[in-house]
Amino acid sequence: MLKLTAFLFLFLPVISFAQPKLDKLTVEKIMRDPKWIGASPSNPYWGADGKTLFFNWNPDNAPSDSLYFISTENKVPQKASIAQKQSVISANSIRYNQNKSAYAYAKNGDIFYKEIKTNNVHRITKTVNNEFNPTFSFTDKKIVYNSNQNLFAWDIATGEIIQLTNLQTENDSKGKDKLSLQEEWLKNDQLQYLETLKDRKEKKDLAKAYNDRLPKDDLRKINLGDKKVQGLSISPDGRFISYRLYKSEGPGKGTIIPDYVTESGFTTDITGRAKVGETQKPTELFIYDRQADSVFSIKTDSIEGINDLPDYVKEYPKQLEERTKKPKPRSVNFGASSWSPNGNHLVLDIRSQDNKDRWLMLWDTATKKLKLLDRQRDEAWIGGPGLWNNGWIDENNFWYQSEASGYAHLYSVNVVTGQKKTYTSGKYEVQETQLSNDKKYFYIITNEIHPSEKQFYRLRLTDSKADRITTLTGSNEVTISPDEKTIAILYSYSNKPWELYLQQNKPGSKEEKVTNKAQSEEFKSYSWRDPEVITFAASDGAKVYGRLYKPENVKPGMPAVVFVHGAGYLQNAHKWWSLYFREYLFHNMLADNGYYVIDIDYRGSAGYGRDWRTGIYRHMGGKDLTDNVDAANYLVKNFGVNPKRIGIYGGSYGGFITLMAMFTTPDVFAAGAGLRSVTDWANYNHGYTSNILNEPFNDSLAYRRSSPIYYADGLKGHLLMCHGMVDKNVHFQDIVKLTQRLIELKKDNWELAVYPMEDHGFVEPGSWADEYKRIFKLFETVLKNKLPHVKPGRSF
Repeated sequence: MLKLTAFLFLFLPVISFAQPKLDKLTVEKIMRDPKWIGASPSNPYWGADGKTLFFNWNPDNAPSDSLYFISTENKVPQKASIAQKQSVISANSIRYNQNKSAYAYAKNGDIFYKEIKTNNVHRITKTVNNEFNPTFSFTDKKIVYNSNQNLFAWDIATGEIIQLTNLQTENDSKGKDKLSLQEEWLKNDQLQYLETLKDRKEKKDLAKAYNDRLPKDDLRKINLGDKKVQGLSISPDGRFISYRLYKSEGPGKGTIIPDYVTESGFTTDITGRAKVGETQKPTELFIYDRQADSVFSIKTDSIEGINDLPDYVKEYPKQLEERTKKPKPRSVNFGASSWSPNGNHLVLDIRSQDNKDRWLMLWDTATKKLKLLDRQRDEAWIGGPGLWNNGWIDENNFWYQSEASGYAHLYSVNVVTGQKKTYTSGKYEVQETQLSNDKKYFYIITNEIHPSEKQFYRLRLTDSKADRITTLTGSNEVTISPDEKTIAILYSYSNKPWELYLQQNKPGSKEEKVTNKAQSEEFKSYSWRDPEVITFAASDGAKVYGRLYKPENVKPGMPAVVFVHGAGYLQNAHKWWSLYFREYLFHNMLADNGYYVIDIDYRGSAGYGRDWRTGIYRHMGGKDLTDNVDAANYLVKNFGVNPKRIGIYGGSYGGFITLMAMFTTPDVFAAGAGLRSVTDWANYNHGYTSNILNEPFNDSLAYRRSSPIYYADGLKGHLLMCHGMVDKNVHFQDIVKLTQRLIELKKDNWELAVYPMEDHGFVEPGSWADEYKRIFKLFETVLKNKLPHVKPGRSF
């Protein structure tokens, strides 16, 4: 599920406080000035010089962010000029040769080469084609780059460009029709007076001249049929080229999203995604041996466990019998191919399409065979932080991350001997990993200190000794300078939005604050709560983490609200500034109005390891819901909350849980607001849903127990549903189907608010204001019994 993206804060009613009052922040000001909180920097990255840090920032309350920069010598932020913006090269985009004496990079669709000692820059291409992904090959004598689904090489010594691959789709080889006299005249006429066309043609002709230098007969043509290429990768010695083939369009039927409010006055159709269960086309991997002029297709039908069936099939005897009688290899997808520094080894990352297996396989350049390095099997689905992170330590040792222990940790394997090494272990997650330039250290971000914190460490490869670099409590998002001497830190705390810091990259060093505009004076005039991070025991004994907002002047029988974060796999019970910062502000408002508010990381949330991540497998609305029910009971037991005056709300996945709560645990929650909610998982996309529920036609039981539409008859309390009509993520169709079901069931204690011009994450301030006015009114009306004829848990 996609997260709710940035949107404007919501309705704040006139209320009374002992401290400076939120009512000073009027509805009009909040809606018209979304930057009233302050200006946080974002997207920091180092320039190629290694001394300049760039970031996006808006301290002047302009219509949008601008590019700013600081240097290691001058830490006062300055706005970049247009010329600077056009010339900046990100350190992330450059590729060094082996001895770091030069680097290559792509800019504006062309390739460049820079010699560090002389500071000379050579422009390799100047074409209208998009050239990208430059890398050093042929023992650093050539720079290889991608253009038009083929690889080209520029010889550093001679400046000659040669084409390395001749990959063609079935239409590439078809001849062009001869131009008519009219077409020929028009073509020449345009070139006479349109300088831009003339300039582009000259560039295109120049590119063609480069490409035509190599005789066509000398380059093997590889016909791709109707498939497309991705992942073109050349070995460091220039001999082997690996590539993946895929079909851009499968046979799956797409969806249509009607757009009712348009400039034309006519309803138009938006083409949307397909639904879960659409036919998946596997990727294919090939390796072209330039020396032997031969192409090898990588076959996976004999790798370990390729025929293994998932455990859930045992619940379907007929399916089990059929698949056992006629076993066939599972379809796979190939991830990135990774060549060793000298090109002697190639590691392939292979995933089964049923999401149960990840194999790391070595392709032997001599025998052309596959060798298993590591297999991770998960009867739920393969996942977790850092799973795609991997790389070479040296010619024979390959590092990677895995949840094999139950938590995402760091490992390596010797591809020759098969010996593995474990670098980290314990009940915490390694969430980010980067190998140091000298290959002696890993730089890692973990939540070892506490699940609610992110800290940065330097870990020594020889003995796995980890030195903690950052010390600020909360989240430390680190960007390392190219020379690894300095780190930029985006830091925030629960009630303090993100600011930028610089620090020396060594233990014991002190961070230095660079920006100081994340909190406006108006924002600071109110004492925003630092929600307490609490734990409680779930009904099955598991430890649940949550954030608690307490009202002032507590007394027995106060109402409470349970907030359910979206995205499913996301963490929100933490000590940093939340992605749901507007909900955070709303929760402060609710607390000031006499509500307890609890916000938990239910089963399926990020940050707590494999078992927590997969706790919703084949039953969404199971343990994730009971965790929220247990949160409500926690408030009743520990704070005397009135069990008849508890509400629940959330958006996207949080909206789905809200519906399940109102339908399947109706005696727990008197009121609920489900926003942009999934009502039937068979309507959602394949990538997310098939991980958790498999496919509808293979595992119908999982979909039946997980979709709210099947339980709508259980509604007793008061339900508000809000949905954008042009939602391209959770389609409006979902809420329409549920609405029809509620009508058929003759339910009368529900309300549907539609937003004709809104997608999944609302954009218009008025829409957000309307939505949260309705949520607040619901809770005030039902949980506080503001209307005499309304009783908690009963219909209007």
